[in-house]
Amino acid sequence: MKSAPAARSLWWMVLTGGFVTLVTLAFARLAYGVLLPEMQRGLGLSYGQAGNLGTVTALGYFATVMLAGLAARRWGARNTVLLGVATVSAGFVGLALASAYPLLLVLMALLGIGTAFTYTPLISALAAWFPQQRGLVIGLATSGIGLGLVSVGFLVPALTAWQGEGGWRWAWGLFAVTGAAVCGLVAAFLRDPPRPPVRSTSGSAGAWAVYRNPRVITVGLVYAAVGLTSIVQTLFMVSFMRHGGVPGGQAGQLVAVNGLLSVFSGVVWGWLSDRLGRGASLMLALGLVLLATLAPVLWPTLAVFTLHYVVLGCTVTGLFTLIQAAGTEQVAAEDMPLALSYVTLFFAAGQFLGPALAGGLIDRTGSFPVAFALSSAVLAAGLALAARIRAFSRRGRGAAADSG
Repeated sequence: MKSAPAARSLWWMVLTGGFVTLVTLAFARLAYGVLLPEMQRGLGLSYGQAGNLGTVTALGYFATVMLAGLAARRWGARNTVLLGVATVSAGFVGLALASAYPLLLVLMALLGIGTAFTYTPLISALAAWFPQQRGLVIGLATSGIGLGLVSVGFLVPALTAWQGEGGWRWAWGLFAVTGAAVCGLVAAFLRDPPRPPVRSTSGSAGAWAVYRNPRVITVGLVYAAVGLTSIVQTLFMVSFMRHGGVPGGQAGQLVAVNGLLSVFSGVVWGWLSDRLGRGASLMLALGLVLLATLAPVLWPTLAVFTLHYVVLGCTVTGLFTLIQAAGTEQVAAEDMPLALSYVTLFFAAGQFLGPALAGGLIDRTGSFPVAFALSSAVLAAGLALAARIRAFSRRGRGAAADSG
């Protein structure tokens, strides 16, 4: 059993993890959708261009997420996470100052690269430190997403009211300052988990066993569905509301409510899944998200948009927690970073496809509901796959080794 000081040190790592996700997920990935209407007006961007900016962020993530897993194995989680947060912070500084569209593309790609080098090493390290409480601990770490969304939901309208069209630049600048502070927390508190004396798999043969594992692939496909639909919602739901006549202040308040609920979402779903199982919890969460995504397509009213944000606030961060915990359960402990990087590659692929696909549909049809109808269909496919993960949970990890 860990000593009391060691236990306190570990929980400081969890707290640090929450601040890391605040910067690298809430600020670097999710805040763009809230900033997008003001950035479009200030820079004269089309929806296609706006979608491309989201796409290059996902492309940066997609192209480097597997490298992040390898980097964590070679350099350690702490150094890899520190590099990722520093990269994201540098991207924030550039976005606060840049106006040229090609440079914006490069800077948005930096956000994706930095997030790749941060998130999977962080979650793998926490899962290794807390193997029996991984759902709860991952949920606590991802609560930073909700805190970030609360901040963004209130901050962006306030900065816009104060600075007018330039308010979005101030937001990126404040994100940069926060990122620099979080670099200090990572350096002070994040620690690498102890390495096992003997690996159960090694070299390319072990890696290919993880890559071919049908259970890991199934978890990855569900993560791809969540990645595609969550980025479409993040980038275009505020614009959907604004297009439907919802004032910017009210839209920002709904994002803030979403973020406030998200603070607790990952913790609650993680705790629940430690007791009910990942698959059953995942099916329930995906079903709720599907209903909440489909509802505005059918009834685009303020009341339904409000319901959408409330339900997603209660579930989406929990979805990330559930899928990540499920991914780490399909392999031995020493292969967790590799498996988590691999399933996150599927997530990144979904996020890469989502912005360009949805942005192009909106530009061609002039209809936001078309994009969210597509998201609903993808979520339905993910729900069907989640039923298989529920069956995996019943059979245990040994069956995975046999089938892989």
